[in-house]
Amino acid sequence: MQANTSPRIVFIGGGNMAQALMIGLQQRGFAMSQITVIDPDTDKHTTLQARLGVQTESQLNAAVASAEAIVLAVKPQHLAAVAQALAPHLQQQLVLSVAAGIRTQDLSRWLGGYGNIIRTMPNTPAQIQAGITGAYALPAVTAAQRALADQLLLAAGEVVWFDTESQLDAVTAISGSGPAYVFLMIEALTAAGVALGLSEAQSQQLSLATFKGASLLAAGSDTPVATLREQVTSKGGTTEQGLLSMRAHDIHGMMREAAQSAALRAKELGDQLGAQA
Repeated sequence: MQANTSPRIVFIGGGNMAQALMIGLQQRGFAMSQITVIDPDTDKHTTLQARLGVQTESQLNAAVASAEAIVLAVKPQHLAAVAQALAPHLQQQLVLSVAAGIRTQDLSRWLGGYGNIIRTMPNTPAQIQAGITGAYALPAVTAAQRALADQLLLAAGEVVWFDTESQLDAVTAISGSGPAYVFLMIEALTAAGVALGLSEAQSQQLSLATFKGASLLAAGSDTPVATLREQVTSKGGTTEQGLLSMRAHDIHGMMREAAQSAALRAKELGDQLGAQA
């Protein structure tokens, strides 16, 4: 991807998720000089310039007006103020938000009724370009802008588009919060190995490799996950006994309740954040 074909992108906020997207773009050959990062934390500027080759600014400037896409990557509680400052600079640019919980109707209101908005819900594995992002576009977003959003988001992993914005609360509960569920299960499996006499280092190595390998196997196979589980489970064998214990503790019910609780909290936070002036 050459400089003359790379679109002009402005990131407002240069934190972890913004950097994950930029690293992915860099690895795909994006012309990094086409990216400007606006962040009031000037300590980040030298690092971003050296590591990624992007331009940096401390406040909104003419770069915003000439950009084809503006990525809002600030903390949700700061987005209302940022949006209100951004509104006068908008023409037809794509505004892509990675701020968790902020609904498009509220962002549009803060932007003075602007409609070229895509809301996304990425997750933390984006930091190693292994993430997955849920995305929802307002009707005013053009096909070209949607394609541009795909170009940006695919740099950090997979993308799933949704027709209904309320589905992003479920996305938050499954893939947004999901890495924490997986980390907890790795912790629990590691602790179980220690209880059986393994060292913590040995047990953690076994647990991490097992989660990684099983996930890669499932992702790379056309076989349903339930069938893969059955193939590991011999009647009367060790795996069957372990699974029987999990089912006795209603592992499916526990996961369903966790996801429902997370989705409800996502809706509550959306209500709270959207109530900002």
